[in-house]
Amino acid sequence: MKSLAVFCGSSFGNLKKYEDQAYSLGKKLAERKIDLIYGGANVGLMGAVANGAVDNSGKVIGVLPNFLKGKEIAHQDLSELIIVETMHERKTKMNELSDGVITLPGGYGTLEEFFEMLTWSQLGLHKKPIAILNIGGFYDELLSMIQKMVNTGFLKEVNQQMLIVSDNIDELLNKMADYKAPLVEKWVTKDVI
Repeated sequence: MKSLAVFCGSSFGNLKKYEDQAYSLGKKLAERKIDLIYGGANVGLMGAVANGAVDNSGKVIGVLPNFLKGKEIAHQDLSELIIVETMHERKTKMNELSDGVITLPGGYGTLEEFFEMLTWSQLGLHKKPIAILNIGGFYDELLSMIQKMVNTGFLKEVNQQMLIVSDNIDELLNKMADYKAPLVEKWVTKDVI
């Protein structure tokens, strides 16, 4: 893995460990010479993960929609900041630049980005590892809901197993490096989307 996209909140949440782990993830990516691809802002967990990489000489590429430049203040110390027009262009560009995805705590936007990338994997549009850094059990209820989807016949177990989860950064990165996408028939091609 040469680059990873990180989806996370533009706020810090109410526990210091979210910020601390976001910073640690950025630092660990820099130490492993893995480029960080993220949303481009210097606020919240987004800023923390970027700072962790920047402070440790990592390469950091931000992708920020033009309309958010005033709301999510653009980080000034990035290796590169790419300005796009829409949120969809942001995800598309982050996907193009990354070899996988890690999701940290966040709100609606974080979940939307995470689920779109996971859905693209399910549909066979990419074979990248999609992971959750489950800081302090933040995503436990979501993981229970995903298990319910399997139990009730709305999600195949093979698709559930596509998701990599750990609360430990090194373990998560190692699992991602070892990931092999399941052999599932492609439902659609990129030309269709």
